[in-house]
Amino acid sequence: MAVDVTSTAFGRVLISFHGSVAGLVIGMLGCLYGGLGIVQAVQNTLNKVWGVPRNSRPNPVGARLRSLLLLAAGGASVIVTTVLSALGAAADAYGASLGDSVRALASVLAIMLNVTLFMVAFRILTARPVTIRQTRAGAIAAAVTWQALQWIGTLLLAQKLKGATATYGLFAIVLGLLAWIYLGALTVVLCAEFNAVRAGRMWPRSLLTPFTDNVRLTPGDKRAYVSYAKTERHKNFENIDVSFAEAPPSGPAN
Repeated sequence: MAVDVTSTAFGRVLISFHGSVAGLVIGMLGCLYGGLGIVQAVQNTLNKVWGVPRNSRPNPVGARLRSLLLLAAGGASVIVTTVLSALGAAADAYGASLGDSVRALASVLAIMLNVTLFMVAFRILTARPVTIRQTRAGAIAAAVTWQALQWIGTLLLAQKLKGATATYGLFAIVLGLLAWIYLGALTVVLCAEFNAVRAGRMWPRSLLTPFTDNVRLTPGDKRAYVSYAKTERHKNFENIDVSFAEAPPSGPAN
C-alpha cells in the first residue's frame, strides 16, 4: 500500500492511502478460505448429526467442491435476505419511506428465501439421502429464527448505534456480530438435530443419561447410541456391533 505525504499551505500534512491489487486479492482469498472453513464445519456437523459413517463421507476435494457451491449460492442469498430485512425492519432509519404492505412483503420474501436456502443446505451438505419432508420442519424453524436475528440486528444498528461515537460504535458492532454469529450457528445445529432425531425416531430420551449410568435406556436412547458408534466407521470392511447390558442397580456400593 503506497502512502503519499503532501504539505499544505497551512503547514499541515495530508496523508492519502492508495489501494493495492495484491492486498485486494489476498483479502478476497482469505475471505474465501474462511468461508469454505465455515461451510466445511457445517458439513461435518450435519454428517455427524445424521450418523453418516466416515467412509461414506465425500473425499477432501469433493467436500470442498460442495462447500464452494453452497458458499456461492448461500452468500448471494444472505445478502438479499439482509437487504430485505433492513427494508422490512428499519427502512425509515436509512431514509426509505415504505408502506406496511411493502415491509410485510419484504419480510415474507426473506423468510421464504431463507427456508429454501436452509432446505438446500441441509440436503446438499449431508452425505446421505434425505428428503424434503425430513428437512422441512427444521428448515422452517431455522429460517424464522434467522430472520428474527436479522431483524434484531438491523434494529440495533439503526436505532441504538445511531448516536454512538466511533470507538463505542465499533466495539458494539464487533461484539454484536460475534453474538449474532454464535446464535445463528446454534440455531442451525439445533434445527439440524431436530430433523435427524425426528427422522431416526430417536425419542423419547431419558433426561438422566448425560449425568449417570444408573438409568434405563429408552428405545430412542439405544437408536441414538448405535448411530454414534457407527458414525466412527472408517472402512467398508469394518464391522461395528453395539449391544447393551442391563443398567446396574442404583444404591451404595458394597
